[in-house]
Amino acid sequence: MTYYGAKELAEAFKTVRKNTIQIAEDIPEDKYSFKAAPDVRSVGELLAHIALSPTFQLEFHGNTSAGFENFNFMALFERLSADMAKPRTKAQVIELLRSEGEKFASFVGGLSDDFLGETLTMPPGGTPSQRVRIDMIMSVKEHEMHHRGQLMLIERMLGIVPHLTKQQQERMARMQQQQRN
Repeated sequence: MTYYGAKELAEAFKTVRKNTIQIAEDIPEDKYSFKAAPDVRSVGELLAHIALSPTFQLEFHGNTSAGFENFNFMALFERLSADMAKPRTKAQVIELLRSEGEKFASFVGGLSDDFLGETLTMPPGGTPSQRVRIDMIMSVKEHEMHHRGQLMLIERMLGIVPHLTKQQQERMARMQQQQRN
């Protein structure tokens, strides 16, 4: 019996992306050029990176069933790097997060359990030497959550209380109030 398949993965990704979009909305546009340290992406660059990163898994799993042999990683990497480097307004970044997120979630939601369960042999030097497709596709969500943690720290640096923290504080205050009553 499968407990976690394409539908669940697509819904989990949508939740992660919704929270990323909320952060993108909460950070003022004049802070999109903020960098937490030298030689790291700015807020806007990081959000564009998050928006476009699923493209790798989308194109790899959407365009090939054989494996890595005929997939041109460098061409995709160069194209994505150029797209990520484009200057964008806050509104454009948010729209990119929405549209690319919907595209990826729709793709994932339509995958079969058999497809998700396929084992692929990684290119020479890859570790592990084999991976299951669902693991590769789930890495999109994990990657975004990693960067969202960075964004939440950046929000703190900018004096913004992250929305998930606010929600947790509100829940705790309600629970405390209920205990007092």
